[in-house]
Amino acid sequence: MKYPKFHNKDSYLGIVALSSGVGEFLNEYQKSLNNLEKHNFKILETASVRNSGDVSNKEEIRAKELEELVKNKDVDFIMCATGGDFLIEILPYINLDFLKNNPKWLMGASDPTSILYLVTTALDIATIYGFNACSFDHEKLHKSQNNALEIIKGNLIKQNSFDYYEKSRPKNAISYNLTEKIYWENLNGDFDITGRIIGGCIDCLSYLPGTRFDYTKKFIEKYKEDGIIWYFDVFSLTTENFYLALLQLKESGWFNYIKGVIIGRIKFPGGFTKLTYQEALIKIFGNIPIVFNADIGHVAPKMTIINGSIAHIISKNKKGSIEFKMEE
Repeated sequence: MKYPKFHNKDSYLGIVALSSGVGEFLNEYQKSLNNLEKHNFKILETASVRNSGDVSNKEEIRAKELEELVKNKDVDFIMCATGGDFLIEILPYINLDFLKNNPKWLMGASDPTSILYLVTTALDIATIYGFNACSFDHEKLHKSQNNALEIIKGNLIKQNSFDYYEKSRPKNAISYNLTEKIYWENLNGDFDITGRIIGGCIDCLSYLPGTRFDYTKKFIEKYKEDGIIWYFDVFSLTTENFYLALLQLKESGWFNYIKGVIIGRIKFPGGFTKLTYQEALIKIFGNIPIVFNADIGHVAPKMTIINGSIAHIISKNKKGSIEFKMEE
C-alpha cells in the first residue's frame, strides 16, 4: 500500500469537482474555504468547481481537471468539492497509469466513493473518506471537522465516538445541531478488530460489481493475511435495497477474508417490509463482528477513514474508537 505525502503548509490544497459543482450553494462553500484558509490551507480550484447543475462539466473534462491537479507540483493534496450522483461516469476517462506513477492524497465523501475506491483497490494508493471541500462551512468547526484537518496534515490522531448526533439542521445553522444521543450498536458482541480497511458509500459501491472498474478481488486477495474490515456509509437505501446491495457484493466475492464490518448512521432510513437494517446485516454476515450506527457517513458528526490503511477499531459499552497505521 502506498501512502502519499501528507499536506505541507507551503503547498496547495487542490479542489476538483468530479461530481457536482458548488454553484447552488456558493455562500456556504465560500465559508468553508474561509475556514480552510484560517487553518493555513492555500487553495487552488479547478475551472469547474463553481459550476451549477447535476454535474460540474462533461465526463472527460472532470477527469482532465483531476489530472491537472495531479500534474501540478505545487499541489500535494486533492479534495473533492462536493458530492452528487454521477461521478461514476468519469471512470472510463481516468488515466490509472498516470495516477499510479504520481500518487497524491485524494479525499472526498458520498459520490466521490467511486474514484476513491478505484484508486485504492486498483492502484494500492491510500485515499481518505469523510469530508468534501464544502464540509467546513460552520462558524465554529466541530471536533470531527478539526480531526479531519489534522489527518490531512499527517497527524494520525485516535478518533473517539462523539456524544450526540444531528437528526436535522435548521437553515443557516452556524454549527451542527447535535440533539440525539450516540450509541454504537454491536450486533454480535464487543468489537475489537485490527485489519485492512476499505469501503465507502454503499449507494455508490453497489454499482461497481460486473464493471471493469471492480478490482476488489485483487485487493482482498493481496491483503487477506491482514483480514479485511469493511465500512459502509448508507445514504438513502431502504432496508430491502440495503440487503440486496449487500447480497450483490457478497455474491460478487467481495466479503472473502472479512474480519468485521462497521455501518454508519443512515441519512434517510426507510423500508416497505418488516426487514430491519440490523436483520439485513445478520442475514448477510452471520456472527462476525458488526457495528451499527457508528460515527461514519452522511449524518454528522463523522469520523475520517483512511482507505487501505490498517485500522484498529474498538466498540464496547455503546462507544467506539478508530486508529490508523500506515502499514504497507
